[in-house]
Order: sequence, then C-alpha cells, then structure tokens
Amino acid sequence: MPFRIGIGYDVHPLVEGRKLIVGGVLIPSAFGVDGHSDADVLIHAIADALLGSLALGDIGHHFPPDNEKFKDLDSTIILASVFNLILQKGYTLGNLDAVVVLQKPKIAPYIDKMRERLAQVMQVNPDQISVKATTTEHLGFVGRSEGVAAYASVLVIKKA
Repeated sequence: MPFRIGIGYDVHPLVEGRKLIVGGVLIPSAFGVDGHSDADVLIHAIADALLGSLALGDIGHHFPPDNEKFKDLDSTIILASVFNLILQKGYTLGNLDAVVVLQKPKIAPYIDKMRERLAQVMQVNPDQISVKATTTEHLGFVGRSEGVAAYASVLVIKKA
C-alpha cells in the first residue's frame, strides 16, 4: 500500500516530584508526569500511532512497563526505535497531527520546540509535524490537574 494511517492515545497522572516532559521538551512546572519511563505522554501517543499504522503492536508490547530496563527511559529513545521500525518496513512519515490535553501549565510557548525536537528524533522536516494544545475547561481528571492526555494521528508513506 502506498500509505497507511495510525492513531495513538496516551494518558498519565500528574504528581509532585517528577519532571514534566512533553514532546521531548522539559517544561517548568510544580508537578510532573508519573510513569515507568519519563512518561512523555505526547511521544507515547505518537509511538502508538506509528506502530498502529503498520500493525506492529503497541508501545507496551515493545517497551513493557514491568521491565526495569525501561525505568525512567528518555522517551525520545522510544520514538527513535519505533520510527526505525517504520523505516525498516519501507515507510516514512508523511505527516503527524497531535493534541496534548493539559489544564496547566500552558504549553503553547513550547510547541515550536516540541515540533523541532520530534522532527530531529525522526529525522523529518518540522513542517510535517503539527502539535496543538488544549484544556478541558476544568472538566474531568485533566481539568482537575490530575493528569495529562495526548492524541496523535500519523500518515506514513511508502518510500520510493
């Protein structure tokens, strides 16, 4: 097939004493994201979207949360590994569209840095990457600042 589409979703709780890393970018915050790796919710959603596009399982299959080898792992390593699988299958990124759902802090000032970092890890042009931010208007676990979520969709295209 000349192209494939994948979607990804991830969610993590927010806690004190952890760093807030989104899209490979450290964001100043009084609270961070809890998880086995560095818990970069955006990268995890992107990785799942990429894996899903070629029916390669999910991030938990490739990076099991009960494996101590992945404890506090920098999620850009996860993304680079997953993207390498995409390349090995003869595909590359057409485009990526993602949304981060976080009540606070506001991450809009960091979106260009995220796009640059994600593009660097996948060795693509930042113009192929869209990252948006939204809140839930104080509704639900995100609105109560208990967690953060991310959605990602990707189009991968067969390399010529």
